[in-house]
Amino acid sequence: MKSFSPFGGKGEYHNPVLLKKSVDDLVTNPDGIYVDVTFGGGGHSREILKRLSEKGKLFSFDQDLDALENTIDDERFTLINQNFRFLENSLLMYGINAVDGILADLGVSSHQFDEAERGFSTRSNAPLDMRMNVMQSLDAKKVINDYEEEQLADIFYHYGELREARKLAREIVHQRKTKKIETTEDLKNLFSFIPPHKQNKFFAQVFQAVRIEVNQELEVLKEMLLQSYKILKPNGRLVVISYHSLEDRLVKRFLKNGMFEGEPSRDIYGNYAKAFELLQNKAVIPDDAEIEENSRARSAKLRTGTKL
Repeated sequence: MKSFSPFGGKGEYHNPVLLKKSVDDLVTNPDGIYVDVTFGGGGHSREILKRLSEKGKLFSFDQDLDALENTIDDERFTLINQNFRFLENSLLMYGINAVDGILADLGVSSHQFDEAERGFSTRSNAPLDMRMNVMQSLDAKKVINDYEEEQLADIFYHYGELREARKLAREIVHQRKTKKIETTEDLKNLFSFIPPHKQNKFFAQVFQAVRIEVNQELEVLKEMLLQSYKILKPNGRLVVISYHSLEDRLVKRFLKNGMFEGEPSRDIYGNYAKAFELLQNKAVIPDDAEIEENSRARSAKLRTGTKL
């Protein structure tokens, strides 16, 4: 499936990850109201619609303008061009205050990685951008060239899990005094001292850290999860596919007790309060066949909770 890009290129949306399992977990009522907060190429949304009756409804979210080209011609379907941090208010505009299930397939789509001009990929030389919403002002170039050294160090440490975070930040600040860091190659060239056998993982961590900051991914995820709990009906399902440990940690903790940090309250018997009943105690991961067909699936973890 092709999509027009505001950057002037075209790219494909690849196979949705854990498609059957995620939708099997999600749809429990064919007449219900469901939400796909990460529409992308529409793979999950199309599968959800297959499971719904004529009475069912699906609302999908995507802030990326490219995704609008993939809209589905179906009376039961509504595509909302918004960041999913506005989940609750956006649905209220359509008169929806309770839903039967919410699906989130997190991270960057294959399409966004493949659009070299977007600056997400470590494989292509492109302007430092990394915005999922091309209308926002903050991009990777501003982060790299304008953030203070301490801010950069915190980003690399917390979002990239890089032990040498302070050294990396210091190098960036030193280099940008003489020349602005404009492209992904400019950024990578600063760290040519990294041994070749470590470069792939290292640059992936650097790019992940900057991308998370540009798009405020972890804060947005927290907001979406909290709103999901509010608008899910009792016994409604929350299905989340994550791709790195920072996301998965938040999802796992939230499904366990509805919190991201701190200690949950206990009942009179000393048991922790539960927000969801987990469908599986451990995260579901793709099998070897799916990973071979779709390399993006390699790091995927699916967790599903039923609202209590």
